[in-house]
Amino acid sequence: MAMADITVRGAGVFGLAIAWCCSLRGARVQVIDPGGPGACASGGIVGALAPHVPENWNDKKAFQLDSLLMAEAFWRDVEEAGGKSPGYARTGRLQPLEQGAEALAEARGQGAETLWQGRAVWQVARAEAFAHPPRCDSGLVIHDTLSARVHPAQACAALAAAITARGGRIASDGADEGRVVWATGAADLAALNAAHPRQVGASIKGQAALFDFAMPDHPQLFAGGLHIVPHADGTTAVGSTTERVFDGLETDTQLDDLIATACVAFPALAEAPVIARWAGLRPRSRSRAPMLGPHPLHPGQFIANGGFKIGFGMAPKVGEVMADLMLNGQDDIPPGFRPEASL
Repeated sequence: MAMADITVRGAGVFGLAIAWCCSLRGARVQVIDPGGPGACASGGIVGALAPHVPENWNDKKAFQLDSLLMAEAFWRDVEEAGGKSPGYARTGRLQPLEQGAEALAEARGQGAETLWQGRAVWQVARAEAFAHPPRCDSGLVIHDTLSARVHPAQACAALAAAITARGGRIASDGADEGRVVWATGAADLAALNAAHPRQVGASIKGQAALFDFAMPDHPQLFAGGLHIVPHADGTTAVGSTTERVFDGLETDTQLDDLIATACVAFPALAEAPVIARWAGLRPRSRSRAPMLGPHPLHPGQFIANGGFKIGFGMAPKVGEVMADLMLNGQDDIPPGFRPEASL
């Protein structure tokens, strides 16, 4: 390959999305990661692309909305270019509604009518209207039509295939060429923490499970802090734990507890076998927003980090704004997303 215009360090979803968006604009790109696409946090199994509550609007929620609305076209183009499915579908989400919470849910639905630009709804519905209803004492659920899903590992593979199809290079090693962006997740957060007097970010361990249970067109479920996500391949994922203190990256009894909780919240899973267990470190910035812009440790280079639990939902928009910044000098990054917000 001729000298690259863009070098992306890190083949997680942020790095791959940036490389893809740059390649669409004609840039020659290379993505370098010793572990390959989706080797770390982005190689998981859950893939819930779920919006924030439609109230108390801010830049983070607006950015996420733009990204979720971009997602269908983004992932369709990726699949068409590389021939691999990311497992994307906008199937919506159900949340069991507690007794007495209907008025608040209805008010949020009214907020969604405006904030979501008429592109999706947040509404109260009867749980029995769905083929596999969650456990719900009130008999009611919040049903939103904005939530979507991808299969994380498959989505990373699809992005890598699309980048390669457009002449990009995916490699385990290589020299920096052109403009450089660091999207190396936990490793880069550790370097930033070592160089600053206070913590810039942290690696949060998460554990998840995959069930042999098929309901590919069913809305995902969010209950008790758990995401239960049906995938297109006939599996259903459950995740995840949020572990700030941990020993090692193996799965353990915390995942067993999560599985038991999921089976109570969604009784249809109770008889389904668990076919995979996953654990990984997800990078979270101190500001809890993605960290985008000039890299604090590498003058003239860039950073894209801190996706944490919303990285896949944010990725289409992250790719777009970072391509604008790196290729055109156009800076549309919200103030709360800039590295200095976490320093």
